[in-house]
Amino acid sequence: MTLHADSIIIDGLIISNFGRDVFEDMRRGGLTAANCTCCVWENFTQTMRNVMRWKTWFREHGDLITQVYGTQDILRAKAEHKTGIILGWQNLSAIEDQIGYLELFKELGVGIMQIAYNTTNLVGTGCYESNDPGLSDFGRDVIAEMNRLGILCDLSHVGPETSEDVILASKQPVAYSHCLPAGLKEHPRNKSDEQLRFIAQHDGFVGVTMFPPFLKRANQSNIEDYVDAIEYVINLCGEESVGIGTDFTQGYGQEFFDWITHDKGYGRRLTRFGEVINPQGLRTIGELPNLTAAMERRGWSQTRIRRIMGESWMSMLRTVWRQ
Repeated sequence: MTLHADSIIIDGLIISNFGRDVFEDMRRGGLTAANCTCCVWENFTQTMRNVMRWKTWFREHGDLITQVYGTQDILRAKAEHKTGIILGWQNLSAIEDQIGYLELFKELGVGIMQIAYNTTNLVGTGCYESNDPGLSDFGRDVIAEMNRLGILCDLSHVGPETSEDVILASKQPVAYSHCLPAGLKEHPRNKSDEQLRFIAQHDGFVGVTMFPPFLKRANQSNIEDYVDAIEYVINLCGEESVGIGTDFTQGYGQEFFDWITHDKGYGRRLTRFGEVINPQGLRTIGELPNLTAAMERRGWSQTRIRRIMGESWMSMLRTVWRQ
């Protein structure tokens, strides 16, 4: 059995145009589990509808996917040759001003929540705001409740001051589920060496993305560029604190990118991505075995590869979810 097929493969962020085609490609890629976005700009009602749609998908495509509530479900997915779906958010907009909604969504299986998506909400500030005053007092109560419930705090699109506040306020490890190092390319979404070291020093986690606008060579990137970025983060944080968070947007066109690059989906433009072409060798989720092979070509040990491809994510999630 190949190393990839034998390993637990966990992707820290996928926001593709979900449906059977994507679920089949997840199986082609040998993906054991993934954090799949069900909230970006949505409010409570819209997010509930998104979760409802996922519940339908779990019934209709149960031969391919299964819902993840705890790490035992990831192991079960591996044994059953399915992909475990972790429902995740990229914004806390769905709780509106009601902390109690967190428990409702946790019971529905939402296990990862990003504090803010690009701009300001009631909790904190995103990375595209010109001013980041940090975590609000309401936000501190939200972090405490997320800790109590066992929901992972994600800081990928969050501003630097708010991120630091969350790292210090949280009693559980937190994560950048999908980011790249600013040391390879300066960009508001990329994290400085200091930020990456800081989260690792506080037992946090970094999922390295391959989203082309944030890679050094953008649309000219190949799978080796992605491995370069992963290696850069490993050298700062250590392989036990690093995994993958590809940010696959498979199946989406320009309308989707316009939506995610405007404040709240319709307000001021925050950034422009242009055409998005994934790194050569990793255009689709189904090509994930190529990533393991690229790591093997680097001469990485099997221990390191298994950690980066999923075992380090498993350890992190087990700590936060407590199951």
